[in-house]
This record gives sequence, structure tokens and C-alpha cells, in this order.
Amino acid sequence: MGIEKHRHAVFPVRPEESYRYLDTITAFFTVILVVSNVASSAKIVDLGFSIFGIPMAFDGGTLLFPLSYVFGDILTEVYGFRASRRVIWTGFAALILSSAIFFLLRRLPASADWEAYAGTAAYDAILGGMSTGGIALASLLGYWAGEFSNSVVLSRVKVAMKGRFLWVRTIGSTLVGEFLDSLIFVLAASIAGVFGWTLFASLLLTNYFLKCFIEVLMTPLTYAVIYALKKAEGADVYDTGIRYSPFASSLRREA
Repeated sequence: MGIEKHRHAVFPVRPEESYRYLDTITAFFTVILVVSNVASSAKIVDLGFSIFGIPMAFDGGTLLFPLSYVFGDILTEVYGFRASRRVIWTGFAALILSSAIFFLLRRLPASADWEAYAGTAAYDAILGGMSTGGIALASLLGYWAGEFSNSVVLSRVKVAMKGRFLWVRTIGSTLVGEFLDSLIFVLAASIAGVFGWTLFASLLLTNYFLKCFIEVLMTPLTYAVIYALKKAEGADVYDTGIRYSPFASSLRREA
């Protein structure tokens, strides 16, 4: 099992329900995840310039989605991989539920008044990615791979570096996680027809660099929140002797 270190003291790992702020962080993480996916379906932003001939354009969720990685860093750094895994699966379930609601809503009969000023065509154009499952499927695949890789990299580097150089693991894990997330998300969304293939390179490049840039900018705030939570919770989990399986029912010490 893991151990907790705080101010050079070592504590046995506590049950997750004993933490004061874990549920609050879980709620914010889940809301950010769902809203960012709606924003991804709602609008493509064009920055008006190109790099190496590739237009810098990104989906609306790119502005918000990096915050889920900030929360992922905070969860793993303070509470460990076990808690982070549970929150990731919670967000996964919430995203499936939100997609199912938009899917059902699309198929319910529409009011004539609503059709007159908005209409099904507008619904499909703005929320089609969520209602048909295209954005949700792409996001689920990218989110699952990106968040778990981010958590595993941060956890392993923390143990290897004995808790030093927090910025190395928060930024390093983001570079890995965001790359997998952006690649899988844009590829799957393009295959599903949510984004045109002409936007593939622009969305991939811009999504990746913008997400990483936002998280780098957030590093001072990430530091502040992590240290405040470690002090408030009396926790600093080091994941030693565990299995990094997303599907494990519990984290057990390996033989």
C-alpha cells in the first residue's frame, strides 16, 4: 500500500472518506470535464495566424480542458493514484451520462416555437457532437488514455525523485498525457465526422501546445493549491508497492 509523507513525517494511508476536500475536488473536476466537452462541440476558434503553414485553430473546450489535468496533478500529488483513479472513473461516468442526455433530447419531439427560432438543424450544428456521441466518444477515449498516463507518470516520478522538483512531474506528466489526449481526441472526432479532416493538423497542433501552455501558466497556482491541501489534509501520498491498473478494484502491494 502507499504511504503518506508530510513535513518529513510518515502516516499510514487513510480511508478516502476521511479527507475533507477530496469530494469538492471531484465535483469541480467532473464539471470541468463535462462543460469542456460541450464547448468543444459548440465552437471552433481561429487565432488568425499560422505556424509552418498550419492555421492555429482550436475547439472551444481547449480553454477549459487543461484545468482537468491541473486537478489530476493535484489529486495524484496529494492523495495518490488510488484516489485519482476513482475520480477519473467518476468523470468518465459523468461524460457518458451527459452524452446520453443530449442523445435522448435530440430524439424527443420539438416544439413548433422552438423550431421557428432555433430548430433541429441548429441543435445538430452546435451540439451534434454530444448528441450523436462523436465528441463524447472521442473525448472519452482521449480523456481515458491522457488522464491515466498523466497520473501514472506523475506518481512514478514523485517516488523516483523522492518528492523533489514538483514542477518537473507536473509539467512532464502533462506533456505525456496531453499528447495522448489530443492525438486520440482529434483523430477519433475526425473519424466520427465531428471535425473535417482539413482541420486535423491544426486542431492537433494547436490543442496540444495551447493545453500545455495553459498548464505551464497554471504551475504557480498548482503549487499553491497542492501545498495548501497537503497542509489542510495532513497528507502527501507516495505510491509505493502498487499496481498501476485502471481496472483494479483495489491497489495491492505487488509480490
